[in-house]
Amino acid sequence: MSNLPVPYKGAPREDAEPFRERRDSRGLRLGWTTGTCATAAAKAAALGLYTGSPPKMVDISLPDGSREWFEVENHGATRAAVIKDAGDDPDCTHGAHITARVALARRGPEAETELLAGPGVGTVTKPGLGLPIGEPSITHVPRRMILAALSEVTTEALSVTFSVPDGEEMAAHTSNARLGIVGGISILGTTGVVKPYSTAAWRASIVQQIDVAAAQGEPTMVLATGSRTERLAMRLFPGLDEVCFVEVGDYTGTALKRMGQVGMVQAVVVGMAGKLSKLASGVMMTHFRRSKVDGQLLAAVAKSVKAPAAVVKAATATNTARHFFETCIAHGVVEPLERVCEMAREACEEHTKGAVSVEVLMADFEGARVVARG
Repeated sequence: MSNLPVPYKGAPREDAEPFRERRDSRGLRLGWTTGTCATAAAKAAALGLYTGSPPKMVDISLPDGSREWFEVENHGATRAAVIKDAGDDPDCTHGAHITARVALARRGPEAETELLAGPGVGTVTKPGLGLPIGEPSITHVPRRMILAALSEVTTEALSVTFSVPDGEEMAAHTSNARLGIVGGISILGTTGVVKPYSTAAWRASIVQQIDVAAAQGEPTMVLATGSRTERLAMRLFPGLDEVCFVEVGDYTGTALKRMGQVGMVQAVVVGMAGKLSKLASGVMMTHFRRSKVDGQLLAAVAKSVKAPAAVVKAATATNTARHFFETCIAHGVVEPLERVCEMAREACEEHTKGAVSVEVLMADFEGARVVARG
C-alpha cells in the first residue's frame, strides 16, 4: 500500500518540532495523558499501514482543538509507540511506552474500527465504569481522540491493539484492580494534558470507585481520610468487598454527595482528629489551605461534656487538633472526641440531606485503633 485513502492534511514535515513545553501558573511542567499518547501512537501506526513505515513525528488534535506534534518510536511497519511524559506530576505511568499496532478490520459495509487491549492495557470486568465489560479500559475522551486521529488517515475500518510494556506492574500502583480493571493500566484523560498534582483526577477516581461499588449493588462505602485509616478500616470490616473502601483525602463531601446520587445508603467515615473536627464544624472540603481547625469549637465541645480544664485549654493552645486529641487521651477522657464524631456524623448526614446514614470513627495518629465513634 502506497497511497493514503484520504488526503492527509498533517503530512510530516522535515521542520516539525515536538510539542511545546507547557507550564502551569506554579511553573510546573505539564505532561500528556495516556489517552493523548495512545492517540499519537495509533495515528502513527495507521500511517505506517499505508506508507510502509510509521513517521518519526505525528500531529494530533487535543480536546481543546489545539494540535501538537509527538515523537514516534518505529516498532515495525504497522506498530508505533509514544513515550509518555507526565511532566512534573509523580505519575506511575511516566516513561511508559504507549504502543499501538494497526491492521485492517474485517471487510464489510458495517465494519467499524475496533480498539483492543494487548499486554499491559487493562480490560473491564465490572460494571459501573461506563464501559462495556470485556472491553479495553479506554475512557470516552481518549476513544474520541483516537477515532478522530484515525479518520485523518483513512475512512477504512481498522483494528487497533494497544499495549504497554510493564503496564501490569504500573497498574499495581493504581486503583485498577479494585475497580475490576485487570491486565494493565487504563488509557485515560479528559483534557489530554496532565496537570501536576491535580486534585481533579483524585476527585474523579473517588466518584468512579463509588460508581463501581453501586453498580455491584453494594449499599455501603467506607470513606477513609488517608492511607493509614484505610488500612485500619480494612481490618475493621474484613467482610466488605475491596471496592467499598476508598481513600477520600479531603473530599469526604464529594464522596457523600456521589453516594446519595447513586443510591448508596450507608457510609462509614474513618479519620483522625484534624479532619473529623473540620467535618464536625460543617466543612466538607478539609484541605489545610481551604479550612482550619476550629479551636473554639473544640473548646466548646470540651466544656459541654465537662472535660478537665487542661483539655479545654488544649483546644485553643495550638492550631492543630492533635494537641487536643493527645491531651484527651493523656487524661483518659474520650467524651470530647466522641462528641466530635457525633457532630461530624450529623454534618455529613445533613450534607446528603438524609440520603446516606453515616457512622464516624476516629483513629489514633498511628492508624492502629479506633478511640472514639459517633
